Amino acid sequence: MADKLLVVSSSPHIRTPDTTERLMKNVQYALLPAVVAAALLFGFRALAIILVSVICAVLSELVYQRLTGQEVTVGDGSAAVTGILLALVLPPTVPLWLPAVGAIFAIVMVKQLFGGLGDNFLNPALTARAMLLAAWPALMTSWITPQGVAGATPLVAIVPKTAEATNAAIPSLANLFLGYRAGSLGETSVLALLLGGGYLIWRRVIDWRIPASFIATVGVMAWVFGGARPFTGDPLLHVLSGGLILGAFFMATDYVTSPVTPRGRIIFGIGCGVITMLIRLWGGYPEGVCYSILIMNVATPLIDRFTAPRIFGEVRAK
Repeated sequence: MADKLLVVSSSPHIRTPDTTERLMKNVQYALLPAVVAAALLFGFRALAIILVSVICAVLSELVYQRLTGQEVTVGDGSAAVTGILLALVLPPTVPLWLPAVGAIFAIVMVKQLFGGLGDNFLNPALTARAMLLAAWPALMTSWITPQGVAGATPLVAIVPKTAEATNAAIPSLANLFLGYRAGSLGETSVLALLLGGGYLIWRRVIDWRIPASFIATVGVMAWVFGGARPFTGDPLLHVLSGGLILGAFFMATDYVTSPVTPRGRIIFGIGCGVITMLIRLWGGYPEGVCYSILIMNVATPLIDRFTAPRIFGEVRAK
């Protein structure tokens, strides 16, 4: 949910520093449970990765705006949120230079070069993650459990893509919910993410339609296509595994890169869910949340165009 600066319930294109700062503070509060869970599960290393990512995100925005003569806006908290979100989608084993490179790329290349706060058409944190995965795939796919043992993520075992993956153990639903499994820093503890996501909905920072339609679509497709035969899959395994909950509540709900209309948000969430499951079940990569959100980010202007309410008497342009 980085770089949010639109008002959920009214006037979706209002940009005021006070509104942005309040939104960013609420997002930071909502991310605290996930940050604490990452520290408890993966230790000091998790805090170091988060700290490096946040510092580099804030400094890169500060330096870029100073060099280009722009107003310095790091005080609104949006760069810090981008840094936190980027760190939470990284494995706990990455070297500390990797979040630094990713944070600089997210702020300078994805956010500032497209006009700064609110003008980026892709989620900065997820775009940086996709870049890091393409550039350093070995570092971005090296996983450990909270006990420090190297192991595969649950999705590798749930939908095995290789012969070795067929022997991987699937964690219990309780361990998936609490976070006792391999995965990115912020995706393991579903409990922590639901606490933060629920807070954002309660504070009316995000709209429930995107996470609800996203998660429901993944659950339905997992039930229909995720088993050995149709309608025999376990939807809970797919819902609780991977980055779905983190992506649904904190990434897909970014005001800047998601639709502004209620109907458009439902379409957006369904699209994210469908693409996620297409990649998980039939793609070569075990997880599809990151790419599904980025693809739907590109489709957002088209969704907004066809779901915007028409004014009475208005003739739609051909």
